[in-house]
Amino acid sequence: MALSACSDTSSGGRMQNDALHQAAAQNNVARIGQLLTKTSSLDARDSSGATALMIATRANHIQAARALIEAGADVNAKDHIQDSPYLYAGARGHLEILQMTLQHGADLNSTNRYGGTALIPAAERGHVETVKTLIAAGVNVDHVNNLGWTALLEAIMLGNGDTRYQHIVELLIKAGANVNLADRDGVTPLAHAQARGYTAIVNSLLAAGAT
Repeated sequence: MALSACSDTSSGGRMQNDALHQAAAQNNVARIGQLLTKTSSLDARDSSGATALMIATRANHIQAARALIEAGADVNAKDHIQDSPYLYAGARGHLEILQMTLQHGADLNSTNRYGGTALIPAAERGHVETVKTLIAAGVNVDHVNNLGWTALLEAIMLGNGDTRYQHIVELLIKAGANVNLADRDGVTPLAHAQARGYTAIVNSLLAAGAT
């Protein structure tokens, strides 16, 4: 009988967790509120290792994310591929959710599966306001990921040199990024920008003392 009761409780808990994940996926704030009164498993994981907050973040469901964060959801809880709500919001430019995670204990030193901070993919993908927000929060602008690249290098190497990337380079330089920090092959940001014909970025780097 004890085993049966325990099994029923466990099954009920799983159903509530699944329902919370579904409500997050649907951005159903009312349902989230109802479920939070019935379960203490706010950070329960699904098969991908994602919490309800991670599910809401992936979909950029701001209202669901707010409800979960205000209820105490862990903004640093990582899934099986080392994404957390904070890291994912930064990488994808989900600015409102990112700002909420920063206000609720985001670990600025946490890294993704590539060993990069949230700033590096934000710079790579051209998310200007996200880069600005992360710099203001205090993320290390010269962090080097497992590929040997900084945010500055990724903005140049993986961007397209347009005005977004020009702005990001300027933001990083203003924040004190080392403009001469080369990749593993010894190629500097300036050399990468010159090779790609990114004249505006080249000029910004030169003005900052790049060699």
